[in-house]
Amino acid sequence: MLGRTGRKVGVIGLGAWQLGGDWGQVDERDALNTLSTALESGVNFIDTADEYGDGRSERIIGALLRSHGQTGHTGELTVGTKMGRRAAQIPENYNAANFRAWTDRSRRNLGVERLDLVQLHCPPDPVYASDEVFDALDALVEDGTVAAYGVSVRTCEQALTAIRRPHLATIQIVLNAFRLKPLEQVLPAAAKAGVGVIARVPLASGLLSGRYTAKTVFGADDHRTYNRRGESFDVGETFSGVDYATGLEAVERLRPLVPEGVTLAQFALRWVIDQEAVSVVIPGARNAEQARANASAAALAPLAPDTHRAVRDIYDELIRPQVHHQW
Repeated sequence: MLGRTGRKVGVIGLGAWQLGGDWGQVDERDALNTLSTALESGVNFIDTADEYGDGRSERIIGALLRSHGQTGHTGELTVGTKMGRRAAQIPENYNAANFRAWTDRSRRNLGVERLDLVQLHCPPDPVYASDEVFDALDALVEDGTVAAYGVSVRTCEQALTAIRRPHLATIQIVLNAFRLKPLEQVLPAAAKAGVGVIARVPLASGLLSGRYTAKTVFGADDHRTYNRRGESFDVGETFSGVDYATGLEAVERLRPLVPEGVTLAQFALRWVIDQEAVSVVIPGARNAEQARANASAAALAPLAPDTHRAVRDIYDELIRPQVHHQW
């Protein structure tokens, strides 16, 4: 169950950032094929945002919905979008009038009457403590514009503040084998409150796929090139904030832990799924093959306790000094 949305979703979803931009170009035919393959593989939760390709990701998902004959409420498929990052990041912009305009635009992009889930997209710190903000979100639910709302956060403190809100349905947070801090307080607090947890960046921007080396060159339009030091947005969204060379070293330490017949990416996704409070994990995919492989991680057996301890040991030695204090 996806927190207070009341909607049943599988443990593996699909993150649609790649289909909008910032990961190199993906043409619309390939994007639709990726989405369709994900659904055929059992995925029934898609995460997007109004910012991804300035609405391109939402519009492509809208085309998918139309091809499946879904209008109005999206039925068995749950689509979560996010709002707020297209505007200047000042607390004053998070107001009822903008929420109305932003959600109306997303509804048009997706071609739906009501949004299944809308999330504030990593807003400034003061937004999480604003009664007016959450009153405005409650109003969107009351008038049927959205079915439920949540927040996407950068830090554990932001998540803990948001979880105290009585009508918050979900939190979205970076959680992977290179980002363990949410396990300490955020996941227990969410479980106690009945708030769903959407785990994003589960493969640390692809580092945990094991496909990259020190010689890998990413495109100029790929955030893994232009945001390594946080030049364009929070560096924690790129390689989970881990120095690339350190991440590669950690990956090599993880490889011996991966069961036979399982890819490192599937192993990394299974690690996230094993965290009890997680509702859904949202790996991205640029093509149908990646979408199918990611979805198959749901059928893997849970990792052994010794494996989880080994992952933590690698984190504590190599990763913790870089990231634990920041987010």
